[in-house]
Amino acid sequence: MKILVTGSNGQLGQELATELRPLGELLLVDIQELDITNAEQVNRAVADFKPALIVNTAAYTAVDRAEEEKELAMTVNGKAPGILAHAAKKNGAGFIHYSTDYVFDGTKNSPYTEDDTPCPINWYGETKLAGERAVMKSGAPYLIFRTSWLYGTTGNNFMLTMLRLFNERDEIKIVADQRGTPTWSRVVAQTTAEIVKKLHEGAEFKSSLEQVSGLYHLTCEGQTTWHGFTTAIMENVKTTGVDNLPKLIPVQTSEYKTPAKRPLNSTLSLEKVKRTFGVEIPDWRDALNLCMKKVEL
Repeated sequence: MKILVTGSNGQLGQELATELRPLGELLLVDIQELDITNAEQVNRAVADFKPALIVNTAAYTAVDRAEEEKELAMTVNGKAPGILAHAAKKNGAGFIHYSTDYVFDGTKNSPYTEDDTPCPINWYGETKLAGERAVMKSGAPYLIFRTSWLYGTTGNNFMLTMLRLFNERDEIKIVADQRGTPTWSRVVAQTTAEIVKKLHEGAEFKSSLEQVSGLYHLTCEGQTTWHGFTTAIMENVKTTGVDNLPKLIPVQTSEYKTPAKRPLNSTLSLEKVKRTFGVEIPDWRDALNLCMKKVEL
C-alpha cells in the first residue's frame, strides 16, 4: 500500500510517518518537496507516486497571526485540502485530513458532536471549516479528524512552551475558563494508523473507506482547562526532582486579551469514532505522562 503524507516535518506528520511505515511504502513531503497550494504540482506528484491514500497534516496553525495573515491562512487551510482531495479523487486514492475544535463557538455546555453546526469565532477556525467543506465536496472517499489542543515532543506547542517558561518566569498567568482536551499527537497518529490498518485488512481499501467516509472527532479522553493542563505538566516536572518552579496564576479569558477569540468550551465527543472503528483512546492525563517521559527536561 502506497501512502503520501504531507506536512511530514510537523509534529503530527513525524508521528504519522512512524506509525504508518509498517503499513506500506511512504512518500513523505513537506513544503520543500511539495507546495500543496499548487494544483499542478500536487496533481503531478500524486499521478507519479500513485498512492492508495493521501494523508494531509500540513496546516497553517498560528491562531492569532491568522487574524492578520488571512489570505495565507485561507490558502493553506481552506483551499489546499480541496486541491489534495481532488487529486485523490482523480487518481482513485482515499484522503485523510485533520481539522480542529475551533470550528465551534464554545457556547455549548457539553461536548460537541459531529452533528453540531460549526460556528467559528476566529479566522483560523473559518479557514479550517473551509478546508473541511472543500474535502467533502471533492468526491474522494475521506476521513476528516477534528482534534484539539495538540502537543508533542517536537514543534511549537503548548507543552513545550510551558516547559520553556518554567525556566524563564517566576510566575505565569494561565487561562482557567476555557475547557478542552489536550491531545498528544502520537495518540492521533496511532489511532489513525489503527483505523487505516483495519480498513486495509478488510475488502479493497478504497471500498472499505467509502463505507465509513465522513467526519470524526479524535482527541484524547477527558477534559480540562489550560490552567489544569499546565498544572499537570508541572506535576510531571516535579517528579524529576525539580522544585524551583514558577507560581501559576489562573486568569479569565476576559483578562487575557489575544488577537483571536477562543471558544470557552471546545470539548469534542468521541462516541462516533469509537463506535465506528472500535478504537480505545487514552485519557489526556495518561497520554501526557507518557509523552513527558520522552522529553528531556
